[in-house]
Amino acid sequence: MVVDLGAAPGGWSQVAAERVGPAGRVIAVDVREIGPIVGVHFIRGSFLDEAVRRAVREAVGGRADVVLSDMMPNVSGIAAADQARAAELAHATIAFCEEVLDANGSLLLKVFQGAEFGGILAALRRAFWTVRTRKPAASRGESRETYLLARGLRAPRAG
Repeated sequence: MVVDLGAAPGGWSQVAAERVGPAGRVIAVDVREIGPIVGVHFIRGSFLDEAVRRAVREAVGGRADVVLSDMMPNVSGIAAADQARAAELAHATIAFCEEVLDANGSLLLKVFQGAEFGGILAALRRAFWTVRTRKPAASRGESRETYLLARGLRAPRAG
């Protein structure tokens, strides 16, 4: 079971569906619509909306093996506000993982290095046994975009 947060335009969901095959499931979430993808159940809405998170938990119906989060807020151009909104999404994702991710599961979380990065990294280290920083080759060298790969949830909450 894979949960893809911030799924539009659907590339990661498509790859995840291919990887899990017909026996697996992918739940994709985004505020923007994505086209139909075989093996992917799509939920449209903001992940910060409790009703959307509840719908995702119900669709998962237990524990997920992987959570992918490519979510970022719409950029306003005000660095402090943009970083705070991105951090809010990251912290909501970590809390969600504590509810639905299997103890041996993995989270891949997109973040931007900035004022909020240390707090996000600390929260991940409290929640997971292993946290690694990954910079995709496709990302421009000057980009502050990076991914944090977290594995082994320390204390999954009853869901």
